[in-house]
Amino acid sequence: MKKYYVAIALFAFIGACSSNSTENKDAKATAPAAANDLSANPDYQKGLELVAKSDCLTCHKVSEKLTGPAYRDVAAKYANTDENVTLLAGKVLKGGSGVWGAIPMTPHAALSEADAKQMVKYILLLRNK
Repeated sequence: MKKYYVAIALFAFIGACSSNSTENKDAKATAPAAANDLSANPDYQKGLELVAKSDCLTCHKVSEKLTGPAYRDVAAKYANTDENVTLLAGKVLKGGSGVWGAIPMTPHAALSEADAKQMVKYILLLRNK
């Protein structure tokens, strides 16, 4: 049950964000350090591209908590399994709250399920990086 609330909050934070070009630059500046070992991974590359084009970086950073949790904190909490990718992608799409704090993440219903899953795969690849 705790994992469910964590996932809801994570994606609530992701959804509550709005686009900000300064934050997108932060993702690109932070990504090369994490990409050293992952640069050839297509899940990493596609997910990074989708996150950079989205509003996610308004509320999230790769290594630091902002309004929402750091992506690396999410990756540390959830194993990179198909079940967790599906669970967390659902949270991105539907929104939620309570897992990472009181601030809710708004739904991202305009995203396709495939894109949400790709973004989650990218986040989960940041584990131990």
